[in-house]
Amino acid sequence: MPPTNVISLSGFISSFLNKNKALRVPEFRSYLLMRLALIGALNMQSAIIAYYVYKLTHDKLALGMIGLWEVIPAIGFSLFSGHFVDLREKRTMLLGCFAAYLALSALFVALALPQVVSLLGVRSILWLLYAGVFVGGALRAFASPSTFALMGLILPKDLYATATTWSSASWQAGAVLGPLAGGFMLAWSGFTVSLIWVAVIQVLGVMATLRIPRQPIMNKAKEPVLKSLGEGLRFVFSTQVVLAALSLDMFAVLFGGAVALLPVYAEDILKVGELGYGWLRAAPGIGSVICLILVSFFPLRRNAGGKLMWSLVGFGATTIIFGLCGYFGTEGLFSIGGFAVSAGFLAAFIMLLAGGMFDAVSVVIRGTILHLHTPDEMRGRVAAVNTMFISSSNELGAMESGVTARLMVLYPQ
Repeated sequence: MPPTNVISLSGFISSFLNKNKALRVPEFRSYLLMRLALIGALNMQSAIIAYYVYKLTHDKLALGMIGLWEVIPAIGFSLFSGHFVDLREKRTMLLGCFAAYLALSALFVALALPQVVSLLGVRSILWLLYAGVFVGGALRAFASPSTFALMGLILPKDLYATATTWSSASWQAGAVLGPLAGGFMLAWSGFTVSLIWVAVIQVLGVMATLRIPRQPIMNKAKEPVLKSLGEGLRFVFSTQVVLAALSLDMFAVLFGGAVALLPVYAEDILKVGELGYGWLRAAPGIGSVICLILVSFFPLRRNAGGKLMWSLVGFGATTIIFGLCGYFGTEGLFSIGGFAVSAGFLAAFIMLLAGGMFDAVSVVIRGTILHLHTPDEMRGRVAAVNTMFISSSNELGAMESGVTARLMVLYPQ
């Protein structure tokens, strides 16, 4: 007779997979690995570039400008990217995006070399970094709809709810591990080696993508781009539940882009350096992962609208308190592995973590709504409109924070 603990473990795994049947699909597991690698690499790269820009300029507005240079192409290219995603095979589109991301990583590695900085000067390096961010925003306009549409094709509709939770979990895991790895790598080896590791992680994403079979093209109608775009916009604005979910999230995050100022907090206010910056940048993702694990055991089946509203209220409250954490003090309370944890750092970390938990609830609800209410032949266009809403909130919120920090006294001298 098998030991009791073996039986209980087997029963636990069986019960877990029964609640999360999407994990039984091999293609979906490869999809999760691809998503983890892609988001982890891009978040690691974003964290490194933001810190690099602040090290070069010590200008809060320069950090806000990163958001501006990303949001312009993300919104502009999203106007027609969904049309092309719907007409093309999704895995091939993703592989093309990965190839372009690898080329972009090579550019960032070159711009981080001390010899290149000495040759070109700080101003030229800064504008080339902005150009790279611009290209990354354009790629995002194609990569995001492609990943959204691909998930809808490899799974049956009855698995969308649990699949959305796990897709969000893989995204948030990348949002945790990417900045955290970026902070550790910056402290250990500097900008150049850290950015090389970004490319290595992207290669792992390519390998995971190749394990997913090519998918059928659901929309083969050759219609004009403007007409196709109009259909996507009409669908979003005429489907009340979809429009409400996107709008609520957009306006909540638009004025919650203070995370863009984390290099300032880490370097000048809390004085925790690269390692502390990595932990702060990872905190929202850690909170999201914790929340998504809870949701995998206790799915959000009832009163989704009320839960969405309260999650947005909680996100706003934690953002406000985070803004006050610089007043809590920078004296070390205790040490972890030689890293001094102050009251200000601890409060900021907790607020960012709690904000990530609230944000995860809205992500799961919004993602489930989009997958359930979007026809297969329109997934690329609807996801592109979703990218426009997200970019409007995240990147414009980052720019708003940078401009506000430049105009106002951020902390007492």
